[in-house]
Amino acid sequence: MKKKTRREFLKTTAGLITGACASGVVTAEANEENFVKDDAYAMFYDANACVGCKACVAACKRVNGLPAEKADFDPDGKWDAPTDLDSKTRTIIKLYKENENVWSYIKHQCMHCAKPSCVSVCPVGAMRQDENGVVYYNEDICIGCRYCQVACPFNIPKFEWEKAFPKIVKCDMCKFTNLKEKGEPACTEVCPAKAVTFGKRKDLLNEAKRRLKENPDEYVNHIYGEFEAGGTNVIYLASVPFEKLGFPKLDSKSPAAFTEKIQHTVYKGFIAPVALYAALCLIALRNRKKNEQSDEREDE
Repeated sequence: MKKKTRREFLKTTAGLITGACASGVVTAEANEENFVKDDAYAMFYDANACVGCKACVAACKRVNGLPAEKADFDPDGKWDAPTDLDSKTRTIIKLYKENENVWSYIKHQCMHCAKPSCVSVCPVGAMRQDENGVVYYNEDICIGCRYCQVACPFNIPKFEWEKAFPKIVKCDMCKFTNLKEKGEPACTEVCPAKAVTFGKRKDLLNEAKRRLKENPDEYVNHIYGEFEAGGTNVIYLASVPFEKLGFPKLDSKSPAAFTEKIQHTVYKGFIAPVALYAALCLIALRNRKKNEQSDEREDE
């Protein structure tokens, strides 16, 4: 039986990898989907209606058992005054102000993406999405890798760095608390101005479109979350451009769908296994050649 040379082996391996790549790409391109669901649970925040009372922040902490954060101006610790989302704060109201005429309150929280990147990258399934579109977290199986933090385009998941046994903290629409007990998140229940409301995505999106159509001079002509990152289940209207309010400028493609396409291309096409076996075979051939040369020297 004729032995294959190293060059012949490499040619064969390259052909297998190329074929695998081609078959994987075709498969991935055929799996484009629309991930937005009209009946998903959703929240709609109208920045023009917000009065900045922060009742939503207080209610979220109370219902979900989150501790208060002492303000710098309050050494006695009588005020809960978080300045941003962190391991103790799931939602926050901020003020953006350019001048007396250009300003806006804005609410930040998990966007509950229709195709969430945090869920996609979690290697153990600690980040999950239920049948209603709510993105939530299971601390019992989390391994603390924090891939969800890196993957989120909105920089939402926070890590409890200060604890010996830390977990990820983010809004889950009060899935296990207020939503379960009263049928809506705590923040929407207590908002006195109804600046943030809860319902089905299709209904809330239609309401946002109605307000935008009837009051075009009062809003930026953009419903944030309608298409960003493949669509989110938290949508916004505001009178100030969203980039100024701290929102990233994203296109309509889902980052999760893109990365999954690459992963499926790699593993469906067997690119990674073939490349691995090729590398192992090359090492084996190299070692075999070294051993043969060593044997020849000894025979001499």
